[in-house]
Amino acid sequence: MFQDKLNRVLNAMKDAGLEQMIVADPASIYYLTGRMILPGERMLVLYLNQNGDHKLILSKLFPQEGEVGVDVIYFDDVEDSVEILARYVEKEKKVGVDKIWPAKFLLRLMELEAGSAFVNASFVLDDIRQIKDADEICKMKEASRLNDMAVERLIPLVNQGMTEQELAEELQKIYLELGAEGYSFEPICAYGANAADPHHMTDTVSVGKTGDSVVLDIGCKKDGYCSDMTRTVFIGEASEQAREVYGTVLQANLRAIAAVKPGARFCDVDKAARDYITEKGYGPYFTHRTGHCIGQEVHEAGDVSSVNENVLKPGMIFSIEPGIYLEGKVGVRIEDLVLVTEEGCEVLNRADKALRII
Repeated sequence: MFQDKLNRVLNAMKDAGLEQMIVADPASIYYLTGRMILPGERMLVLYLNQNGDHKLILSKLFPQEGEVGVDVIYFDDVEDSVEILARYVEKEKKVGVDKIWPAKFLLRLMELEAGSAFVNASFVLDDIRQIKDADEICKMKEASRLNDMAVERLIPLVNQGMTEQELAEELQKIYLELGAEGYSFEPICAYGANAADPHHMTDTVSVGKTGDSVVLDIGCKKDGYCSDMTRTVFIGEASEQAREVYGTVLQANLRAIAAVKPGARFCDVDKAARDYITEKGYGPYFTHRTGHCIGQEVHEAGDVSSVNENVLKPGMIFSIEPGIYLEGKVGVRIEDLVLVTEEGCEVLNRADKALRII
């Protein structure tokens, strides 16, 4: 499986005119080797070369057992790790570099003149990782299934006098009980006026009250892959305005989902949601993109926005999460993950989206 992925990367490098590339993103290294290594401040590099002379270069603090599929080169803390990498780089040729590679390493490599030029080559792996294979799709479906179960257990707790942080702590317990590995990101649990802040930081003091909307933006990780979903519910009652806002967001969510099919563009999906919200008079209150790609990381390369004209392809998985935020009054966001299929799309979430009063 990993060799197939590596071959895809090497072919993409060839198409891009790259004979060598430095991969530094731990998620991309995991994608190609099955080894998740978090190096902290130390260098971690998977060096790829069209000639097959691939090297995984890392600190001795992270010993790897068994076959990795490429040669493993270790360094210790008193060695110049970049100089070790430079020994393998073909100095007369340009080098593709991962966009997340810290400047302290890149600048040292340039100082050593290890490469004729240095170019951002992240798109090579970003484009490949956008298309999930059957195994990845299976894992993401399972993560979303667990997330659906978790939100149904979390929703009844919103009117129990818990603070936002206490809700988040209960969610973590639920995930672990369901067999997930925990959060895929820090959840957003937001009551009332806080729900009208799209990226409110879950706090330790806010408690829900009658009439509040409650935004629950949550996700878990299972077998290395992420889920992400948002549901909005109301405590005790929902005002006429709140009901109107909720209905508008729900319809925008459904229209965007209906726009997902091979050959459509990310911007077409964004437009389907955004135009409807604008038509209903709430355009200025939809203040973020409609969605983002997801996989091993909750936010991967690619988004559902008005400026992304890239074409949708089968195997892509991304969120659709329109929202309306009326400052100090009400906030509503409804989010699902969708998988692009050969015929259209499959929604990975099954949790009810009808307006709910708890």
